[in-house]
Amino acid sequence: MPPAADTTTSPRTGVRPQTERPATDRPGTDRTKYLGWLFAVAIAAAAFNLRPVVTSLGPLLDQVRTDLGMNPTLAGLLTAVPSLCFALFGFAAPGMARRFGPIAVVTAGMGAITAGVLARSFAGGTAVFLLLTALALAGVAVSNVLIPVVIKRYFPEKVGPMIGLYSMSLSAGTALAAAVTVPLTSALGGDWRFGLGIWAALGALALLLWLPVVVTRRERGEKASGAAAKLPITRSRTAWAMACFFGLQATGAYVVMGWLPKIFQDSGISESTSGVLLALTMVIGVPVSFVLPNLAARRGDQRLFVVLLASFGIAGYTGLALAPAAAPWVWATLVGLSNCAFPLVLTMIGLRARTAGGVAQLSAFAQGVGYLISIPGPILIGRLYQATGEWYLPLGFLAVLLVPQMMFGLRAARARHIEDEAVLPAAGRAAA
Repeated sequence: MPPAADTTTSPRTGVRPQTERPATDRPGTDRTKYLGWLFAVAIAAAAFNLRPVVTSLGPLLDQVRTDLGMNPTLAGLLTAVPSLCFALFGFAAPGMARRFGPIAVVTAGMGAITAGVLARSFAGGTAVFLLLTALALAGVAVSNVLIPVVIKRYFPEKVGPMIGLYSMSLSAGTALAAAVTVPLTSALGGDWRFGLGIWAALGALALLLWLPVVVTRRERGEKASGAAAKLPITRSRTAWAMACFFGLQATGAYVVMGWLPKIFQDSGISESTSGVLLALTMVIGVPVSFVLPNLAARRGDQRLFVVLLASFGIAGYTGLALAPAAAPWVWATLVGLSNCAFPLVLTMIGLRARTAGGVAQLSAFAQGVGYLISIPGPILIGRLYQATGEWYLPLGFLAVLLVPQMMFGLRAARARHIEDEAVLPAAGRAAA
């Protein structure tokens, strides 16, 4: 899977290349072929490390709270930290990419994940644990934003397959960490510090894969990032629609990760089975996350997929509200399919900008604003459940929330480019 020519856009756009390939790094050479495969493997390894920071902690949170003397308020804050860090550090990613190049920033992100995950397992107090978790999440945040940028720049003709590889690896890391952290901790003696710290090994492996990529690509700041000018992205309706679509799908995903086992347990399903059902919602995203971006990238717009995924979610949440124990495997499957809006929105981010620099700014804006939108969701669902003692209202709210998600998704899925909307005057944008 060799990378494409080192340009910010296709030759027909008239934009000159930003960097020059050495003679030994041109298409057709063995060096290019091997570097292309190394690059693809590095992207997959990085994606695999973007969620264990969070999903490995959830099953061990009670142990961590008890050992560190963490009060319930701080534990609640810990559950909100990921979305907050993803938003704040995500906004900073394009500026870092313009200064150092996106590959260098992603590599630093892998280093931050590795250091943060390893060091927090030695934390002696709550404040240090939160600080080191934030360090790891900062690495996740910049990588979230910039890996699609790297794909757009170096694989412009393979955006769909590469986003599929990225999404599939991310889903696999999410599911694996959720499924094996507890048994792995038990096998290592039952100490949560080993159960969390062991995930640093995968971060270190990803870091080792990215180091030769940094050396061979030799990016240099502004030109290397493909972002010669900052777009007034808030003028783009597509960017706003993308941000709202991202935020609403993230809301559903975080609610499912946090509350789905409780929903099944309250209907009489055992704890072990409810855990398997949650794993199903995550595992189903692994193959779908690989196939869906390929299908979506082949179409001029992606509105069909937006409607299908929202429909799956509405059916799944309705079933959970009315008869959760009647067909739990069906409801879990439908909800898992609905959560595949995540790889879809990543694909659309790569397609809605003409250049790697545009992708960087759209990715930061959509994910930054989107994660801020998602923060209240799990908290509100918990409040509704606490107030009513039942899941009808919370699940009905989630089903209704899919309607605006669909509306924003339909707008974001249209074949448009943010550069046109952000730069053209109002009359020109209306004509476009």
